[in-house]
This record gives sequence, C-alpha cells and structure tokens, in this order.
Amino acid sequence: LIASAGIIAPIIPPSIGFVIFGVAANLSIGKLFLAGIFPGIAMGLSIAIAWWWVARRENTTQPPKASRAVVLAAAKASIWAMFLPVIVLIGLKFGIFTPTEAAVVAAVYALFVSTVVYGELKMNQLYEVFVAAAKTTSVIMFLVAAAGVSAWLITVADMPAKMIELLEPFMGNKILLMFAIMVLVMAVGTAMDMTPTILIMTPVLMPVVKAAGIDPVYFGVLFIMNNAIGLVTPPVGTVLNVVAGVGKMKMDEVTRGVIPFMIAQFTVLFLLVLFPQIVLWPLKLFY
Repeated sequence: LIASAGIIAPIIPPSIGFVIFGVAANLSIGKLFLAGIFPGIAMGLSIAIAWWWVARRENTTQPPKASRAVVLAAAKASIWAMFLPVIVLIGLKFGIFTPTEAAVVAAVYALFVSTVVYGELKMNQLYEVFVAAAKTTSVIMFLVAAAGVSAWLITVADMPAKMIELLEPFMGNKILLMFAIMVLVMAVGTAMDMTPTILIMTPVLMPVVKAAGIDPVYFGVLFIMNNAIGLVTPPVGTVLNVVAGVGKMKMDEVTRGVIPFMIAQFTVLFLLVLFPQIVLWPLKLFY
C-alpha cells in the first residue's frame, strides 16, 4: 500500500516527472501540472478501493480510528505543506515565474517551512541536505547527458519515422493507438527507471502522437502515469526494492502484496485512455 501510494507523487503537482517530460517534449509544464490533478486523485481512490478489498479478504486487523480532534490537528499541521503545490500552480498560471523559477520558489518555501515552521530540519543539517541534493542532481544530469546522445542516435537512425510506420495500423483510431503505446511503455517500465525512460522514449513517441492528432499534454500525463506505475512493476520495480529493503522483507513477498494495487492503478490508466476528457477538463477550464 505504501509503495503504491508513493508513486502518485510524480502525478500530483509539483512533479519532477512532468518537469523532465515538459523539457524533453517542449511542452507547457503548467498545463501538465493542471492535467495531472484528477488522474492523481483517481490513482489514490483506486488504491483505497483495492485496500478495502484486500483488508476484507485477508481479515486485516484495523488500527484504532483517529478521533476528530486528532484529524483536525493533522489537517491544521499540514496546511503549510499543502500550500506548496498551490503556490506553484498559481505562479505558473499567472506568469509570476517560469517552471525553472518555480523550482527555486518551491525549494526555498520547503526549506522555510521545514526549518522555521515545523522545525524538523536543523541548521546544522543543511550542509548534508545540500550535498545530497547535489549528488541527486549530478546523477540526473548524467542521465540527461546520456539521453542526449541517445536522442542524437534516435534522430540519425530515423526511429520516429520507423515507429510511425510500425504503428500505422492504429493511426486511424486514437484510442487503439494510445492502448498500443501504453502497452509498449508498460513493457519498457518493467526494466527501466522513470527518468531514463522519459528521456529516451519521449523523442521517439512524440512524433507518433502528433502525427495521430493526440493532445501532447494528455499523452504526457498518461505517459508519466505509466512510468510511475512501472516503479512498482516487477521484476525491476525501484520502489519495490526500496520497500523490501526498508521493511526487511523478501522481494517476492512485496511483489505479491503490491499486485492488487498495481492492477487498480493500471485500471485507472486504461480508463483514462478511454475517457481523455477527464484529463483535459482542467485545461479547458484554465486555458
């Protein structure tokens, strides 16, 4: 349940996955953020339903229900954190800052809240935080550099044209084409991590999507959703490995446990393939 809930983060703004995809595909990151809100909520509801089914089937002992006072206290404590996506979305929508500047605003705001408001981050820990951030950034930039070489090779080999030719039978039906692409991304997601998949597959798939007349923002949301679910898809699922390590459990136990939640989230993904207006409705409202 924790593993499946954790992969909703790349869908709910502010999302690093959307930022990487937006840069790779040259799309509006603000639009991607807006379009990801309802799919992210739907993913959360799907695993809530899956948990209800698992709890009834396995006779899971329920923890004591939190009192209203505890719920209100938790809601009050989370207000500062909940303002972060609101600030980012409003700032992007009204042109107060660019997506790059939004990242700076989010980082500064998170630093202020964690040190001053919540007090969970101490000043003497900032050096370690900055070093960890630098290491994470350097890994991502190496991936970006490698993906740049891959993108050049993809262009030289004319792979987008070959991919369009391969998917030609589906071009007349956008829903069938999206199903075919999602199945392809599912297969890749079982073996590759999210960031390299985005950087390598985006230059290949975007020409196909545009040639078929599919909204690029809609495709981007489903593409990131698929990659996020890939993080809990065996045999390589990165998040599954983390959960198994932290929980001191065997990988096969975690894999068996995640299957109902993984199925629930894939069901949401393919429902959104059938009903794209669910994803696109916020865009029509704000743009």
